[in-house]
Amino acid sequence: MEGDRDGRGSLGRAVREPRAVVQREAEPGARGRGRGLAPGQALDVGCGEGADAVWLAERGWRVTAIDLSRVALERAAAAGAHVADRIAWSRGDLAATPPPRASFDLVTAQYFPILRSSGPAAVTGLLDAVAPGGTLLVVGHARPAPGRGPEGFDFDDYVHPADIARRLGEGWRIEADETRPRATPPPEGAHHTHDTVLRARREPA
Repeated sequence: MEGDRDGRGSLGRAVREPRAVVQREAEPGARGRGRGLAPGQALDVGCGEGADAVWLAERGWRVTAIDLSRVALERAAAAGAHVADRIAWSRGDLAATPPPRASFDLVTAQYFPILRSSGPAAVTGLLDAVAPGGTLLVVGHARPAPGRGPEGFDFDDYVHPADIARRLGEGWRIEADETRPRATPPPEGAHHTHDTVLRARREPA
């Protein structure tokens, strides 16, 4: 996913502010802007330098934050020192080491690149990690206009939120599967003006 991350799932630039979609969808009681979520256990996949994880922890969540980049995780831990008791930083590959099944009230993946060629393991890990009654929140870049994408980048090489939505069957309720204008400007040099957002809830057991 060009612009926010490099091809291995770690941040290609410093992101020090929480992403607007996480703020909108996970703010406790924010029913006017999203359904709002009560704090619980959260999994932040591809957490980068930790802005989302820290924001969640500051609002009462206990967060497991995963990224491939050791440098990004070190910076994240430093930025989140004031909530260190609420965040577990972990270096890992979602496809190689799936997170614990049915363990998280919120699983969030923001601009996390999953190559179609890598097989289904990463998406399976995301879905399986959501606890009964929990929420899946996946955000990606919308398809760029013709001629606006970066050279050498093929949008169709990647799994997108709509693809994940099609995998959700019985036992899930899709609450949002849509394209939205970006609430914040794209990274310097990027051309993305819209995001695709999937928010789905696993039905309680």
